[in-house]
Amino acid sequence: MKVLFTAAECAPFFKTGGLGDVAGALPKSIAKKGNEVRVVLPFYTTMPEQYQAQLVDLFNFNVAVGWRNAYCGVKLLEMDGIKYYFLDNKYYFDRPEVYGYYDDGERYAFFQQAVIELMERIEYIPDILHVNDYHTAFIPFLLREKYSWIKVFEHIKTVLTIHNLEFQGQYGSDVMPELFGMSTERYDDGTIRMGTAVNFMKAGILYADRVNTVSPSYASEIQTPEFGCGLDGILRMVDYKLSGILNGIDYDNFDPNNDPALVANFTAKDLSGKAKNKAALQEKFGLPVRKDVPLIGVVSRLTYQKGFQLVVQEMANLMQFDVQFVLLGTGYANFEHDFNYFAGRYPDKCSVAIDFDVDLAQQIYAGCDLFLMPSAFEPCGLSQLISMRYGTLPVVHQIGGLRDSVWAYDPLKKVGTGFGFEEFSSYWMMEQLKLAIDVYNNQPKVWKKMMKTAMKSDFSWDSASQNYLDLYHQIAQ
Repeated sequence: MKVLFTAAECAPFFKTGGLGDVAGALPKSIAKKGNEVRVVLPFYTTMPEQYQAQLVDLFNFNVAVGWRNAYCGVKLLEMDGIKYYFLDNKYYFDRPEVYGYYDDGERYAFFQQAVIELMERIEYIPDILHVNDYHTAFIPFLLREKYSWIKVFEHIKTVLTIHNLEFQGQYGSDVMPELFGMSTERYDDGTIRMGTAVNFMKAGILYADRVNTVSPSYASEIQTPEFGCGLDGILRMVDYKLSGILNGIDYDNFDPNNDPALVANFTAKDLSGKAKNKAALQEKFGLPVRKDVPLIGVVSRLTYQKGFQLVVQEMANLMQFDVQFVLLGTGYANFEHDFNYFAGRYPDKCSVAIDFDVDLAQQIYAGCDLFLMPSAFEPCGLSQLISMRYGTLPVVHQIGGLRDSVWAYDPLKKVGTGFGFEEFSSYWMMEQLKLAIDVYNNQPKVWKKMMKTAMKSDFSWDSASQNYLDLYHQIAQ
């Protein structure tokens, strides 16, 4: 099967979150199963030099972005059996950040049209064109409405993956002639209109052959007014082609037995190295080195979506227990201030690093006993998958991918891979933390069994990518 995968970000070249991780791992896993996969990305000049040095300039062409005649250079990098094409236009992509600019609509209008116009030029017409989030969600619409006259595109099937429905790409009706050289007909008849805006995500949902989200529960949740971000009615209308596939994690990158960031490696069969990582982490964060105290970790953006209002509300309460708490992350200034305050007030129990540090994140996943992730909503989440891989039991709000991946502890059967609370409130989060602390202190055999069950759970991309291949085959018949 020939697959063309396109997204606005992709690890290890550039990423801001889960989309970048998926775009980095899923194509590799699909290619390993004998499929031909190519990936098309913007060329951001922030790409690390080690990858820029491997780029080969192929050719260039011009893309009509409305009345503009925009240059598009094509660069190639071959890695892991995949051809990565980077589309170069310094006006659009020579910027310090990936997103967040006033002209993002124009930037991704250029990119989406360039992706389509690239296919014939590299003589690669895929069976499946897989687009991701709003930055590429307009491509299925463009294939049908603007480029339908190109015969070789007729049999391309499209898949749209929604990583986060909150961001939809909404722009005034003038973008149709101004950026796409098209009439406003599909805006005027309401097809791609949401409110008073052209909505890239709505267009993708309606025009793609299949739509999926990054967990089964999130696929259900976005069909409700609470989580549908205004598109729940549209999603209910097309539920026949909507599904959820839980993300995986790269087992080569996240392996406690081979992770170079750890002071000692370990496996589910031999957990002795985990205690050494815990001691090293306590020392690094300036906490008393104690193996008997439950160490709770956080690695996250500090935002309301990630649920840190609940943690702040309960921190003084949590600090009354015999626990330790370490946090790594950056985010809203009020949360950074609050956690710094608690670190100052409880120096023997709480330590924070307001920072982004990949190696330290790995050390927290490996060295902690519990991992706190109380997200208000979570399309999939990767941190809970990583923490379980490292034998650190998550405490999660049972929502979206957190519900689908963490087997919440059953006090009667004494089984699970973590702890979960249903109602999004600080009280119920704290009740689960108290339960986790109790199991840690008083049921060491149960705790060890839960750790091993979590570590042996299969969240590899080998399994997740097979679900995508099944989806591809359904529509490529």
